[in-house]
Amino acid sequence: MKYTVQIVGVGGQGVLLASMVLGNAAMNMGYKVAMSEVHGMAQRGGSVLSTLRFGDDVISPLEAVGSADLIMGFEPSETCRNIHLANNGSMILMNLDPVLPSMVAAGFEEYPDIDSLKDSVLKVNGNLVTIDATQIAIEAGKAVAANAVMIGAVAAMNGFPIPKDVLLDALIAQVPEKFRDLNVKAFEMGYQSLYKN
Repeated sequence: MKYTVQIVGVGGQGVLLASMVLGNAAMNMGYKVAMSEVHGMAQRGGSVLSTLRFGDDVISPLEAVGSADLIMGFEPSETCRNIHLANNGSMILMNLDPVLPSMVAAGFEEYPDIDSLKDSVLKVNGNLVTIDATQIAIEAGKAVAANAVMIGAVAAMNGFPIPKDVLLDALIAQVPEKFRDLNVKAFEMGYQSLYKN
């Protein structure tokens, strides 16, 4: 068994934390794990991509274009920008809350319509699952817990090979103690938001 997750978003969304949680959970399952990160101006809201591969015989942290089993899209436009990493059988989880680039925030450019971004993904892949992770995180206590919501949602994704309890344990081990209750609540809410659908 080999499984590849491409986690995409922008700096500050917790993409690297999510990749660490998933990677540690995979190691706790006894899988071999390889991870590669590409994050240019991550501290300034730039694009972030983390590739996580795990399975019985994983050597390279890199994966061929179109070979992702799952794309975790923390940001809608970044999900579209990286759709070439998917194939017809890939699962795609997309957070619907945009992070506005500085030129959009300043009023010089417009952010694409969210429905048009969803349609762009669906033209390539029909396995799109959307979630309003940021809003769920706010309901859980703080917007910064959106990455925990996304990890919880992944636990409910069809065919994801790491069980919910193993992912939750890995998340708890990764976050500071003072934020554990928030992250556990956000994780559970993310899981339930997909599990009930």
